[in-house]
Amino acid sequence: MSHVNLFTLDSNGRPVPATPDLIIAAARSCVARRVRRGSALASPTALKDFLRVNLGPREFETFCVCFLDSRHRLIEFVDLFRGSLTGASVHPREVVKEALARNAAAVILVHPHPSGVAEPSQADELITRRLKEALGLVDIRVLDHLIVAGDEILSFAEQGLI
Repeated sequence: MSHVNLFTLDSNGRPVPATPDLIIAAARSCVARRVRRGSALASPTALKDFLRVNLGPREFETFCVCFLDSRHRLIEFVDLFRGSLTGASVHPREVVKEALARNAAAVILVHPHPSGVAEPSQADELITRRLKEALGLVDIRVLDHLIVAGDEILSFAEQGLI
């Protein structure tokens, strides 16, 4: 079995073994550069990699929104609501307000399931419908709702739920 050693440079420019924390920080930085302001979200893989790294390890629920312009380029990724291990309260009024403040034309809804199960709950389906209706009133499209459960990501759009 082959073993790979990874190195980084110390302050004097000498190679030193990279710690797991340094490797994870470097990976987060690389993934974040792929999903940044103005980047087109034409690649679902880049977004999913970003979400796996940033939301997959969370031990609490949050509700996040990717605000997009009319060409589906990222304006901003925002953690809007934080909850507990089993849920987060989501307020459609606040989502609409934040979308309008950013002049968003579309959104992708995202939240982690700390349980590790990517199946949508009835509450997930209900809030998706409510947000789609509320945002639709101001001509903002809901493109998808993604549930992140560790490395697994469920897409409402791919499941025909949106």
